[in-house]
Amino acid sequence: METGASTIGDSGLDSAVKQWLLHDKNPKTAAMIQEMVDQGDVEALKKCFSSRMEFGTAGLRAAMGPGVSRMNDLTIIQTTQGFCQYLEVSFENLKERGVVIGYDARAHPPSGGSSKRFASLAAAVFISRGVPVHLFSDITPTPFVPFTVSHLGLCAGIMVTASHNPKQDNGYKVYWENGAQIISPHDKGISKAIEENLEPWPESWNIEEALKSSLLKNPYKNIYTDYFKAIQKHCCHREINKSSEVKIVHTSVHGVGHIFVQEAFKAFELHPPYAVEEQKNPDPEFPTVKYPNPEEGEGVLTLSFALAEKEGATVVLANDPDADRLAMAEKQESGSWRVFTGNELGALLGWWMLHCWKQQNTDACAVKNIYMLSSTVSSKILRAIAVKEGFHFEETLTGFKWMGNRARDLLDQGKTVLFAFEEAIGYMCSPSVLDKDGVSAAAIAGEMISYLSTKNTTLSQQLTTVFNDYGYHISKNSYFICHDQDVIRSLFERLRNYSGQKDSYPSACDRFSITAVRDLTTGYDSNQPDNKAVLPTSRSSQMITFTFSNGGVATMRTSGTEPKIKYYTELCAAPGLSDVTSLNKELDELVEAIVEHFFQPQKNKLQPKPE
Repeated sequence: METGASTIGDSGLDSAVKQWLLHDKNPKTAAMIQEMVDQGDVEALKKCFSSRMEFGTAGLRAAMGPGVSRMNDLTIIQTTQGFCQYLEVSFENLKERGVVIGYDARAHPPSGGSSKRFASLAAAVFISRGVPVHLFSDITPTPFVPFTVSHLGLCAGIMVTASHNPKQDNGYKVYWENGAQIISPHDKGISKAIEENLEPWPESWNIEEALKSSLLKNPYKNIYTDYFKAIQKHCCHREINKSSEVKIVHTSVHGVGHIFVQEAFKAFELHPPYAVEEQKNPDPEFPTVKYPNPEEGEGVLTLSFALAEKEGATVVLANDPDADRLAMAEKQESGSWRVFTGNELGALLGWWMLHCWKQQNTDACAVKNIYMLSSTVSSKILRAIAVKEGFHFEETLTGFKWMGNRARDLLDQGKTVLFAFEEAIGYMCSPSVLDKDGVSAAAIAGEMISYLSTKNTTLSQQLTTVFNDYGYHISKNSYFICHDQDVIRSLFERLRNYSGQKDSYPSACDRFSITAVRDLTTGYDSNQPDNKAVLPTSRSSQMITFTFSNGGVATMRTSGTEPKIKYYTELCAAPGLSDVTSLNKELDELVEAIVEHFFQPQKNKLQPKPE
C-alpha cells in the first residue's frame, strides 16, 4: 500500500483509500481499489472517493462499484448503521416493533454487489443491535415494503432497488413508520448519523449469523396473501371481470412484476394477461431494452406490441422493473398503438376511481370527505374534476413522498384518499400502500378496461369523454441532459434576474404573456398576497413554475436522481373548448418559445432527450 500512497500524491485521497481498504471485506471491490492504487490511477480513485453518496429523502441511488460514491457492501453497511442509530434515537420500542427489508433482482457481478446481498447486509446490521427484521426471502415489488410497514405496524422499511435506472445502478429507499417515504428533517438526521457511524460494527459483515438469528422473520407468504386481500376492496365489477373477453398483454420489463400482476388479475377474477415471454423473468442485464423504463414509450414496448398483434390483444400494460409504476397503450382503429402519457392515464384512473366510488356511495354529501392528490408538475385534470364533482383536490411537491405523507395525514383525520398520481406514471389507487403501486394499478386498470368494453368504449374514447366533461388538459413533457451544475445554476439564476435586477422574473415568453410565477427554490410566489410560496421550498433543487394568460402552465426543474433539466407544460382549457388541433398547436408553440428563450439549448450546450 505504501507504493500506492506515494503514487497517489494526495493526502486526503490517500487517507480515504487507506480507510476503505481497512474496512472493506468484499474481495472484489477491495481488489478494484487496490488495482487503481497500484496503477496510480488518480482520476479513477477520485471518482470513487471525491464525494460520498448523498442520503436524501429518496434515500440513495448510484452506480454499483467500489468507493464512497458508489453502492457496495461497505456503503450499505455504513448507511444502515446510520439509519439504525437514527431509529434507535427516534423509537423507544424499535426492538419490539422492528423493520422490514425488501429487494429487487439487480446485480453487478464485477463488484459482487446485488440487491439481495445489500438487503442481507442491512439485515445483519439491524440484527446485530437486537432489532427484529422482516426480510423478504425473495424479490418483491417496491409497494410490498410500505404495505408491510403499515400492515405490521413497524418502525421503518428499506427497499433495495434502483427502479427503472440503467442496469449498473442500485438504490436504497427508506420508509417511515407511517408507511410513507421519509421527508425532511429525517433525511438530514439519517445523513448525520451515517457520518458518525462509518466504521463497521463488529457484527455488521456477519450475514451468516444474522440469517440464523431468531430476530429474523420472513414475511413473504403472509404479506403476499394479505396484500392481494387488501387490494380486492377496490374490485367493484367482479361479474364483468369474470365474463370479460378483453385481451390484455403485460410486460414486467425484466423486473419483478410478472407473478404479482398475474396474481392481482386473479384476485380481481380477470382473465390473466398475456405475458411477454422474453421479458417476464427478472434479469439484471435487461437484455431486450436500451432503458428499462416504460416511460420511454414505444421502444420498451416493441415486444409487447408484437405479442398483442399475435394474440389479438388491444391493450398493453407495462410495469417498470420494481413494479411501482404502470404504463398503458391501446391499439387504435388505424392499427397504430397509442401510448398514454402519465397524465392521460392519471385522468382515466382518477375518473374510474370516482366512478366506482359513486356507484357504491349514494349519499351526495359524502363526496365532501373525498380527497385526490397529484404533484405540482402533473396535470391539473383532477382539480377540474374536483371543482365539478365537489370533492377536495390538493397539490403537493414533486414525488410520492409528499403525496404519501399528506395522504397519511388526511387518513388520520378520517378522510378518504381515493387516488393520487404523478405524471411519471406513478399511481396510488389504494390507501393500503402510501406510495405509487404498479401492481394494484394494473388490476384496477384491467377492470376499467373490461367495464368500458361492455359499453363498447375504448380507452381513447373514454379519455375524450373525460376531457369533454371536465375540460381538455393537453400536456407536453420532456427534458434536456446537462452534466454541468454551473450551467444549470446560471440558467435558473438568469430567469430570476431577467431584467438584470434581483427577483425580476420574465413577464412574457415571446408572444406568451406570463400572469404568475412560483419559485420553489427561493420560496417566491407572485400569486400569494405576501409573495411567499405555500408549498415547501428547497434550496437544494431548482424549480420554477410559470402560469400563462392562455391557460398554459410550465414548470422547469432539475431531477434529484439524474443529470436532467426537465420541463412540464400543460394547456388547461375550459369544458366545451374541444378544438384539439388548435389547442395542440398553441401548446407546441408555447413549448418552442420556452425552449428557445428560457432553456437556450445552443448557448448552454444542452443535449435534447434522445429519441
